[in-house]
Amino acid sequence: MELSIIILVVSFIILLVLNVPVAFCMGISTTLAFIVMGSPAAVTVAHKIPTGIDSFSLLAIPFFILSGILMGQGGIARRLIDFADALVGRFRGGLAFVNVLTCMLFGAVSGSAAAAVSSVGGFMIPLMNKMGYHRDFNASVTITAATTGLIIPPSNVMIVYSLATGGMVSIAGIFIAGFLPGILVGMGLITVCAIVSFKKQYGNTDRPAQGFVHGFVKFIYAVPALLLVVIVLGGIITGWFTATEASAIAVAYAFIWAVLIYKEVKMSEIPGILLKCGITTSVVFMLIGTSMAMSWVLASENVPQLISTALTELDLNPYVLLLLINLILLAVGTFMDMTPAVLIFTPIFLPIVQKIGINPLHFGIILIMNLCIGLCTPPVGTCLFLGCGVAETTVTKVIRHIIPFFIAMVITLLLCTYFEAISLILPKLTGYYEGPIHWIIKGN
Repeated sequence: MELSIIILVVSFIILLVLNVPVAFCMGISTTLAFIVMGSPAAVTVAHKIPTGIDSFSLLAIPFFILSGILMGQGGIARRLIDFADALVGRFRGGLAFVNVLTCMLFGAVSGSAAAAVSSVGGFMIPLMNKMGYHRDFNASVTITAATTGLIIPPSNVMIVYSLATGGMVSIAGIFIAGFLPGILVGMGLITVCAIVSFKKQYGNTDRPAQGFVHGFVKFIYAVPALLLVVIVLGGIITGWFTATEASAIAVAYAFIWAVLIYKEVKMSEIPGILLKCGITTSVVFMLIGTSMAMSWVLASENVPQLISTALTELDLNPYVLLLLINLILLAVGTFMDMTPAVLIFTPIFLPIVQKIGINPLHFGIILIMNLCIGLCTPPVGTCLFLGCGVAETTVTKVIRHIIPFFIAMVITLLLCTYFEAISLILPKLTGYYEGPIHWIIKGN
């Protein structure tokens, strides 16, 4: 192995252990690698970082972030909670079901797992605590359910994956591919909620049914939020606008409802919202820029080709190879943020899985589902720490309660890995995938 790669990997791991922010870990280790390679490090890194974010498609990220903030502060989460409660609130463990369903709906609207944890969890966790649900169970439900918003479109990480494939995968295609896997993850989490609630006797089953009219009224209140997904994806699929244009339309739509109709966001709050959006965007783009610089070093030293050759020479059948890749990605997700992980490991693993007949759309869903689990695990898990903060509990207390949800997420991951039709059937029906679909994966 080249000395530059050894320096890159060792310095990156040391900096991570020292709890240096991931963007700085990648930037510093990349700079050291450039020095060893004999390049003018400061100039080269300074060039590669802005080059890495010089993409028109990435403009969609700040717009979707802004629309998510407007939706979160504009009362959308509360209306989605009321709608979910009308659907499933009266069953045993009903509030847990409401939590999962609302996270799925709000995550799809906002495209952010962190936003779902803070917005939905900030309301649902105290309510569940008051109704006798265990605090750590409530945190576990919110933490894991929030990740469905990264699988159900629109999702910023899907835009990053499209960029990482070099345009091989369209944003619209990966958006559409995420629907069924995201719903499947949500159903798996609801199943765990049902089992635990039945065992622990959570929830009030004596609550009377509130009737069709009540449910319909709550649905009408939730329609504006649900329509955002329809407008964004419908416009992209029909060709009315691109994904980037759709993100701008999402901002205008969210602004109209949050500021002009619901009036829960004041005009005086807009500068603060824009500042919050700018800070979040800068963090994301810093991660993208430094990870693209690191990816350039890896590519220049032929690391993706070397790893691809090594795994290919193992002569593993497709089932075992996909299992091995899943295990690697699960491990990566525990210590690396999603954005740099997608940018670094997509060019490494995508050529490998293509050799065994895996479609890039399908692999994108596998990759994102793996890294979503990492958001719920220490030491980096963003959703884990945020959820513990919202629930006013600790990671050590939550871990024991969250394990059944991990198991459900891993089971759904394996189903989506080996049954590729789950990811590809909707892209096939909408014209974003051409080729055969196998219910069970088949290697070439």
